[in-house]
Amino acid sequence: MKIFNFFLLIFFFTIQYTSLSKADDFNEWIIKFKKRALNQNISSSTVNKIMDKAVFLPKVIEYDRYQPEFYEDTSTYINKRVNKKKIQSGLKLYKYNELLINQVEKKFSVEKELLLALMGIETNFGKYLGKMDIVSSLATLSFDKRRSEFFSKELIILLELVDKGIIDPNTLYGSWAGAFGNFQFLPRTIKNYAIDYNSNSVIELKNIEDSFASAANYINRMGWQMNDPCFIKIKLKDNVPKKFLNTSAKKIKNKKKLSYFKKYIIDHENINHNQNVLVGIITPDKDIIPDAENLSPAYLIFENYELVLKWNRSLRFALAVCTLKNEFKNAL
Repeated sequence: MKIFNFFLLIFFFTIQYTSLSKADDFNEWIIKFKKRALNQNISSSTVNKIMDKAVFLPKVIEYDRYQPEFYEDTSTYINKRVNKKKIQSGLKLYKYNELLINQVEKKFSVEKELLLALMGIETNFGKYLGKMDIVSSLATLSFDKRRSEFFSKELIILLELVDKGIIDPNTLYGSWAGAFGNFQFLPRTIKNYAIDYNSNSVIELKNIEDSFASAANYINRMGWQMNDPCFIKIKLKDNVPKKFLNTSAKKIKNKKKLSYFKKYIIDHENINHNQNVLVGIITPDKDIIPDAENLSPAYLIFENYELVLKWNRSLRFALAVCTLKNEFKNAL
């Protein structure tokens, strides 16, 4: 028992020492990052006021390493996010904000069903905006080596937005990844696409007016084609060449005209769409889910699907958004 207690004590002090060491390293990183921010012409008052409150959040690293997009099969992922309760919540939100949402749809040529789907998947219609300190989240991910430069740039942009009075620093609470508001915008997206739609001199992405207009502006400027499809679920024949089967969201490769792929698709005669449009094939479970089938599930994906990938680089996320969009189209 004494030996056990001794090793337990050693373990405790080792963990404590590691945590203290990590905190010391993080504090050194903050000092260096402040210098970088000041060199970007951000005021010293903003840099110090915001960054002095940043702390290292170990949970953020855990969340980053264990995202559902990395381990849930497609069916599980979609069924968790597209259900009757989610659809009813979206219809209720639409009913209360029908005039605004229809106005935004018309102005930006983006279907209301897509906007509802995006908000539904991202935050369950504003119910789960996230409660984490965004500055600390971004600082933690910047300090971490996996995607350090990406998140460092996002944090610099966030400081710029606060410095210019575009974002209220007292509202900076959101997801573990530093995303903010009803549609979970990262700082770069806020800078490039967010809109003060109600003209009150501040962008409020937890506000229905600004958030819906900003999301529609973002999708519109990416090149969304209104009323075009996202995907068609298909069954593939065994003779389909492996090179056509995309399993990564980074880039859809080997796209061909729809007519070209017909010879590899079972019941292709049921696909009523322009045969000359460029499409790709994805098999999202293969290479990610252990023991997944080679050819199932499989989807033909169109340009609009790839635009949703620009919003979030996850094959399952885009499938869930487009599935929920179709459910709203049937319900409205």
